[in-house]
Amino acid sequence: MSLIKSISGIRGTIGGRAGEGLNPLDIVKFTSAYATLIRRTSTVRSNKIVVGRDARISGEMVKNVVCGTLMGMGFDVVNIGLATTPTTEIAVTGEGAEGGIIITASHNPRHWNALKLLNSNGEFLNAQEGNEVLRIAEAEDFDYAEVDQLGKYREDNTYNQKHIDMVLGLKLVDVEAIRKADFKVAFDAINSVGGIILPMLFEQLGVKHVTPLYQEPTGDFQHNPEPLEKNLADIMGLMAKGEHDVAFVVDPDVDRLAFIDEKGHMYGEEYTLVTVADYILRHTPGNTVSNLSSTRALRDVTRNYGMEYNASAVGEVNVVKKMKDTNAVIGGEGNGGVIYPEAHYGRDALVGIALFLSHLAHEKKAVSELRKTYPNYFIAKNRIDLDASTDVDAILAKVKDIYKDEEVNDIDGVKIDFPDKWVHLRKSNTEPIIRVYSEASTMEAADQIGKDVMNVILSMK
Repeated sequence: MSLIKSISGIRGTIGGRAGEGLNPLDIVKFTSAYATLIRRTSTVRSNKIVVGRDARISGEMVKNVVCGTLMGMGFDVVNIGLATTPTTEIAVTGEGAEGGIIITASHNPRHWNALKLLNSNGEFLNAQEGNEVLRIAEAEDFDYAEVDQLGKYREDNTYNQKHIDMVLGLKLVDVEAIRKADFKVAFDAINSVGGIILPMLFEQLGVKHVTPLYQEPTGDFQHNPEPLEKNLADIMGLMAKGEHDVAFVVDPDVDRLAFIDEKGHMYGEEYTLVTVADYILRHTPGNTVSNLSSTRALRDVTRNYGMEYNASAVGEVNVVKKMKDTNAVIGGEGNGGVIYPEAHYGRDALVGIALFLSHLAHEKKAVSELRKTYPNYFIAKNRIDLDASTDVDAILAKVKDIYKDEEVNDIDGVKIDFPDKWVHLRKSNTEPIIRVYSEASTMEAADQIGKDVMNVILSMK
């Protein structure tokens, strides 16, 4: 059994003893700590917390515990039911709520679940707030409401449509062009909430030919839910028949988005953001942001428009902060996360789908041909396992000094930018390892530069 407590929330496998898995006792403690933080710090005084969940088998149980605990803390609960992460984010601001909890373990397998914590802007808590939730939970520094101050409970199932209305209302979503293009689309919803909202979105975008795969939201995922090539043989096989223009793949909470072209080939998860950004920059000059481990292609595309690209530390909350600091018009992460401020400051696959189809309709190219218009990079991922006693920070400091003649960024580990490639080293917060991400124009070159830097580190031991 696993239970991981971090500044971004609590996640774990269902079952086991207290403190060893995601069980009701730990859910109560963590929800109580979050509610205490909101009570102490929120400048909104609506007394409402929004709760949404993906379709995981454990979701009903976790939802009941979370909602009951929030009511016990004196908050009124607005349960929006089966809903995506971005839908829940939108509901927080739509309700004028003080915060929100999304019950989802994102791309983790079916036996996992988690709580994602939102502030009154429908955005994730920052590191300081997350650490305070951990402190409150550990100290059990919370008080429950007396009987006359218990919270109320209400269900509201209107936010899927409100989310779609928001997407359709975006200036750069061209519904008429999409309708005229008469696309034939497939999608893989991995038996979660994408199976509910994506058909609604396609219908209202004017897409008449839609083939679903794993649409029923049973929570019994038919394959590993992370939208990576190794997990997507079924939808790739469907596309290889040559009967569709494009396929969309989402994770269980629908904040990550991947494309598959008309030949059944992966478009490249890193290129979801790159392609959407190209469309946005063509119509809206401005800056872009992605995290340090994302492809250089976004920087290249941004500079082609004479605009400025900036990199943030890894993590959605860090990307959002950098976007706000630099007035970015588009940003996100290389895992298929598109953040478009005209919609809201959160990764949103629905926004990504609508903007991509608008772009595709205007370009009048096959998806495989569109992909060829972007710089081609490959990312390799490796890791270095170290002894528990190893001073990882000291190692990273030495690496930074060794490569001081290159362009080095140390806001999140150490990233070394060479003229035609880069390597990013990040230490794990939970185990003695260094994750090594590297990118170059071929996979062989990406893997080689990563291993070259790894050998430098291993020589220090």
